[in-house]
Amino acid sequence: MLSRIAEALFWIGRYVERADGTARILDVHLQLLLEDPWVEEDTACRALLSVMGTTADGESTVGRDDVVRLLALDRDHAASIAHSIAAARENARRAREIISTDLWETLNESNARMPRWVASDKTHPFFRWVRDRSALAFGVVDSSTSRDEAWQFFVLGRSIERADMTARLLATRSLTDAGGPSWTTLLRSCGAYEAHLRGHRAVPTAASAVEFLLVDKLFPRSVLSSVLQAEECLRGIDPAGAFGAPDRAHRVLGRMRSELEYRPVADIVHRLSESMEEVQVAISVASDAIRERYFPSIAMPVWIGEAL
Repeated sequence: MLSRIAEALFWIGRYVERADGTARILDVHLQLLLEDPWVEEDTACRALLSVMGTTADGESTVGRDDVVRLLALDRDHAASIAHSIAAARENARRAREIISTDLWETLNESNARMPRWVASDKTHPFFRWVRDRSALAFGVVDSSTSRDEAWQFFVLGRSIERADMTARLLATRSLTDAGGPSWTTLLRSCGAYEAHLRGHRAVPTAASAVEFLLVDKLFPRSVLSSVLQAEECLRGIDPAGAFGAPDRAHRVLGRMRSELEYRPVADIVHRLSESMEEVQVAISVASDAIRERYFPSIAMPVWIGEAL
């Protein structure tokens, strides 16, 4: 497959997942600001921007409207939902001869309907719309794409980004200390609450929620499940590499997988923010390795703060 096409498919998967993950994180934390009167809005918003890889300009007070403008609607900001949707559409245009018409129309329509302003009381429906459009794009790919290299690169990008976004979601839990979102709310934000109840048969605790979102192999949004999917895609793209010396991307992902599987969950919970930062760094290194291996001549698009 041409390097140009492989790179475009990889970043379609990443950008669609990034829009979905950012919508989930913003939804749960903006809802917290509305419901919890004890949360200091400026501190919480600045901390959230930091976790998402950006900073607020100046020393003026930062509110929820500023967060929505910067991380949701600003088409020029590399970490925003609007930018991710537009970038996914642009990469789809570059790979037009490979992707299905249904996927192209889905991404093109999402970009065309992306609002430039959202009223403060309409943010939840907007985030739901973003999640629905992302789910539609993923469903179109899963139902209409042959399981060849094109699919492997798309799923590889989606898996890499999903691991990163789940780590960021967990990192936001400690933004406001005791005033942070409950573990139930956090699990609900990524559709994991009912799955957690079936698996643990108990109300979520810090240890059980972190364990579920980090190392549950059956839940597709867990960090470990995403890493395993990425490794499987790399083996599908380069079957010969599975029998020889692993390349850099395989080594980075394998090291992270071993760390997740064998490190005590209690240690991770104790230093959750630092542990999730380490996951994000490993994901960034793995992404660099994939770029160098499969599309080295193309400058990799990054978002602010990806390399922490």
